[in-house]
Amino acid sequence: MRIVIAEDLLLLRDGLVRILTGTGHEVVAAVDSADALLEAVAEHRPDLSIVDVRLPPSYRDEGIRAALKLRPAPVLILSQYVERTYAAELLADGKGAVGYLLKDRVTALDDFLDAVERVAAGGTAMDPEVVRQLFARNAQNQGVTALTPREREVLDLVAQGMSNSAICAALVLAPVSVEKHIGNIFAKLGLPPSDDSHRRVLAVLAYLNA
Repeated sequence: MRIVIAEDLLLLRDGLVRILTGTGHEVVAAVDSADALLEAVAEHRPDLSIVDVRLPPSYRDEGIRAALKLRPAPVLILSQYVERTYAAELLADGKGAVGYLLKDRVTALDDFLDAVERVAAGGTAMDPEVVRQLFARNAQNQGVTALTPREREVLDLVAQGMSNSAICAALVLAPVSVEKHIGNIFAKLGLPPSDDSHRRVLAVLAYLNA
C-alpha cells in the first residue's frame, strides 16, 4: 500500500520507512510537521497516513488535529501519549479506518504491521491502554452499565479491532459464545440490526461517549 508518515524524530521516521518498505509497502512521503502532512496527503492520496500526535511547532496536538482533518481517510496514530478527547473524536464518525497505538507498547513487528493493514482496510486498531483510559473516563451510561463483566471484556477487545475469531482465542470462548455476547452488547446499547462492522464501531463509540 502507499503510506504517508508524519513523525518529527528523524531516527524513528527513518526506521518506520525502512520497516514499511522492507515489508512491501511504498512510503510516498515522510514528513516532520502537520502542514507537510496535509500537503503530502493532498498530493499523493495515500492508502494510509501514520501520524504522531505532537508535531512542530508547539509539540502539543498538531499531529492529531491534522489527522482529524484527513478523516474519513485511513489514519493510524502512533504516539507516546493518549489524547483522550481527540482519540474519541477520531472514532466519532463511526466509519472505522482508524488506529491509535502507543510507541513504547509496540513490541512486536507483526502486530504493528497487522494494525497498519487493518486500518488501511477500513478496520480499527486500538492499543489496550488507550481503550482503558477512554473507558475509565466513561462509565455512567445506562446501556453501558447494563453490560456484564464478560460483555465489557468482549467490547474492550472489539475496541482494539479484534475479529470474533481473535476474541475467541483471547478469552478462550467458543464462537457461538462470542456471537451471543456481541449480540447482547448491541441490544443493551440500543443498536438495531444493520451492517455488523458498522455496529461494532458504534458500540465502541457508545462506550467512549457514555
